[in-house]
This record gives sequence, C-alpha cells and structure tokens, in this order.
Amino acid sequence: MPQGGCCAPCGGETTRPPETASPALVRHSAGDYPPLSFLRISPDFEGADMSEVPLRVRFAPSPTGYLHVGGARTVLFNFLLARRHGGTFILRIEDTDQDRHVEDSVAKILDDLRWLGMNWDEGPEKGGHFGPYFQSACLDEYRACAAHLLQSGRAYYALETPAELDAMRERARAEKRSFKYVRPDPLPTVAQGEAAKAAGRPVVIRLKMTGEPITVHDEVLGDVTMPAEELEDFVIVKSDGWPTYHFACVVDDERMRVSHVIRAQEHLMNTPKHIALQRALGFRTPRYAHLPIIFNLDGTKMSKRDKEKAIRQGRKPPEIEVHDFRVSGYLPEALINFLALLGWSSGDDQERFTLDELVQRFSLERVGRTNARFDREKLLAFNTEWCARVGPARLLEAFKDFLAVNQSPLLKFDEATLTRLLAAKKGLRTFRDVEDSARFLIIKDDEVIYAPDAVRKVLEKNEGAGYVTLAAILTDLDAQTDWLPEALHALLERTCAARSLKMGDVAQPLRVAITGTTVSPPIQDSLSLLGKAATCARIRRCLSLRAPG
Repeated sequence: MPQGGCCAPCGGETTRPPETASPALVRHSAGDYPPLSFLRISPDFEGADMSEVPLRVRFAPSPTGYLHVGGARTVLFNFLLARRHGGTFILRIEDTDQDRHVEDSVAKILDDLRWLGMNWDEGPEKGGHFGPYFQSACLDEYRACAAHLLQSGRAYYALETPAELDAMRERARAEKRSFKYVRPDPLPTVAQGEAAKAAGRPVVIRLKMTGEPITVHDEVLGDVTMPAEELEDFVIVKSDGWPTYHFACVVDDERMRVSHVIRAQEHLMNTPKHIALQRALGFRTPRYAHLPIIFNLDGTKMSKRDKEKAIRQGRKPPEIEVHDFRVSGYLPEALINFLALLGWSSGDDQERFTLDELVQRFSLERVGRTNARFDREKLLAFNTEWCARVGPARLLEAFKDFLAVNQSPLLKFDEATLTRLLAAKKGLRTFRDVEDSARFLIIKDDEVIYAPDAVRKVLEKNEGAGYVTLAAILTDLDAQTDWLPEALHALLERTCAARSLKMGDVAQPLRVAITGTTVSPPIQDSLSLLGKAATCARIRRCLSLRAPG
C-alpha cells in the first residue's frame, strides 16, 4: 500500500501542502525543459520567449460517447482555474485506444462543452501553437520518445506472448499472491526486440522502473507515496505500435507545456507511473490536483452502466451524461453551479453562483478531500431557482435549445407562443414540465385520452354537472370571434356570472375536454393557443363520449 495512505485517500494520513501563492505567479524557466528535438512544435512558435511559462491546464477526454457529468466537473475546475489566473485552457482528444472509439463522439463532446459554456483556448476547431490536439496525429512523437527511452536503457522490449503472461498470472493466483510483472534477466537487446517484432511476435515496450518509491505531491491530497514494491515495469507501447494511455498522456503534457493536471481521484494510482515516465524522459513534473470522486446518494459510483441497469429493470434511466441533463430540460447555469459544489466550497454560506462569480472565487485550496454525493433533488431545486433567476430572453433561448435537441413538435410555434408557454408555467422546474403541459397542443383532436379520474371528478360528479357546463360554454365559444386570452378570460367570467358558477367550475371541465386531464396552462391561454376550431371540436368529442343515462 502507498505510504502515508493509499492512493485513493480512504485512510491513513497524508500531508496537505500549505497555502501557496496564486498559481498564476508560478513560473517555469526555460531551463526546466530539456532539449526536445524529437518533439514537434508548431513553426509559429519557433523562437518564442519561453523564459516564463504561465498556467496551462488541459481536459483530455477519450471519444467514447457523450461527456460524463464527472468529466464535466473536471472540465469546470480546469476552466475556472485557467480563467481565475489568466491561464490557458487546452482541450486534447485522447484517441489512441481505437477499440473504444465511438463514431461522432468528438462532435458530441465539443457540443456538450459549448452548451456548458466551457470554451477552450487551444484544441480542436481552434488550433494553437502546441498541436496536434488529437493523439492519433502524434504517433511520430510517441515513437521518437520510445526510441529515446530504448536507446538510453530506460525502457526495453518485452517479448512474452499473451499466453505466457496468462500463465504467469495463473501461477500468481495459485500461489495466492498479487501478480506483478518480473523483469527478465538478461533483458532482450534492442536488436533482439526489433528482430522479434519483424518476425511478427507481439512485442511491447516496457518502462524500466528504478526500484525506488515515488511520491505524488498533490495540491488537494497532500503527499501520497507509492512503495517501490508496488511499482512494476509497465507497458508504454502496445504490440500494435500504439502508445498506452500513460505514455501518450505524459508526452503530450510536456509537449503542450501543461503546468497543472487537475483530474479525478480515479487517476491517482496512475500518477506514479506518469512521474516515472517524466523522470525517465527528463520532463518537468506538473502540479497535480486529484478531485473527490462523485457518488450517487446511496454511495454507489455514478456510472454510465446505471442507465443500462435502469432500462433492464423497466425504470426511467437516470441522467448521467451532460447530454442527458440537456435533454431533460436543465439550464447549463444550474448544472454548472451544482457541479462546482461537488468538491469545492466558497468558505461561506453562499451556494448560488454565476460562472463569473465562480471564476472570481475558485481556488484549489478550497477543494476538499471528501467524496461528493450527487443529490438530484438539490440539482432540481437549483434549476428551479435558475429558471426564475435568468431573464425572459435567456429562458426562451434555452427553451428553444431544449426543443431542438429533443426535436419537439413545439418547434413549430413562434417565439411569442413559446414565451407564453413559459410564462404560463408557474414554478418552472425543468423545460420538460413545459413540454408535458403543452402536449395537448401538438396532438390531433381525436388523440386526446381522457383520464378516468378526471372524468369522474370533474365531468360526472353531481349528476354530470361538468357535462352540462361544457354544453353551455360551447354555445358561447362558438359565437366568440376574438380568440385572444384576454377576450376569452372575459367571456368565461361572463359565463360564470350568468350561471352563478366559480371560475374553477368552468375551467376544469374545459381542461378535461381539451387536454384529457385537469392540468394545463391558464385556461384562457390554453384555449387561445389551441385555437377556436380545435377547442370546439374537442368539446363536442368529449360530450359525445358521455355515457347515456
């Protein structure tokens, strides 16, 4: 186990670093960088002054689907630190694992980031001095670094076949010990490795560990040490010639001059490997900050598999990816606000923050070690408040995005109508509520399904009083020419006065007739939006379905 606590800090002690100066004040001299003749730098950057290197952070997703909400929290913390200290936020696509690549994933991730307002400074679509920003376009750099390690004796070809490795693992299981790769003695020479590769053998390249413990100096967790006996010679180049995640990540962080690596605690166990690679290559070690893991309220880890499990059990799948929350009708402002508090606190009682306020308040010193819990009810409360907080123009813009991403039939309505729908939904929680309440507007007249409970309580009660009211109001509506909400409201008031009825006695039968339920926007708005012809047709259909007697 790591000294001073395991790499996932669930016990033992770690030493948290003292409060430091603003990260923006941390500079790395050009002398910190070794000659990197084997790394490609954009010609536009040649001759640039590297005497000072400002804060540079990166988010490096793999193109395996939509952006996970945990990844969104990582994006946010990187973005906030960069904006807080005038640094650079880099987006890098780690696509070396071709087996896991999902078509269109990059476009989906970029779209998710734009929706969140997390605009990157360098990366896909924007370029920069330190591209390429797709790892699959950097194979020459990885090969050059691997050759450098082989020639310097810091790495070696490993010639074991998969069957031989499986036999080693089976032997370890039989002896009830953890499997650890044992370095061959003597090591294959570079020439032997090249010959084996040319002969078609599944040859990999492994880093030669030094046999010393490695300590991670973490901005959140403090010092975490991995004992030497837990560090094995690990693969840096696979048998297909592609780099492993660890190798490509380290080369790219140096190539892109990343100063701070902010990522989830799941990566903490990888960090000693990355430091070992940095030392072997003569690279600078960036500052690391590993963020608390996000769990569900029941203590289970949030996973995309939660959705698959819910579907198998016939339940509504929970929102796990950023796209899920967008489809469900959440505001990005609310989601950003909520995610910021999953591991970070402002130090006071304030919980509602705009993105600009978060930029002004954020610091790594306020990131905690305790794992976070994803409280969906709290997020819903945040979203309800944000729906009331943003202005009408912003709410309409976000509502239109929701309708577009869902390909909703409500898109056929103009902005004035959509604005009326939003205004009619009091206490708006999510845009899905608006769409649900307006469903009656987009179905055909004969598709209205009457809820039995609504029919019984509103229409059939008191010897069918609701039906009687509907028949009477139909006559008035047939004669009505002005179909604006104000005129319809005045008509309903006159109907109530003439028949000594309360507004609810008239409005509820009308709701059941045109929607099939007792829930809709204000009745005058509902009638106006539906139109005179459809309103009268639905009332007639409702009356025709009344049981005789």
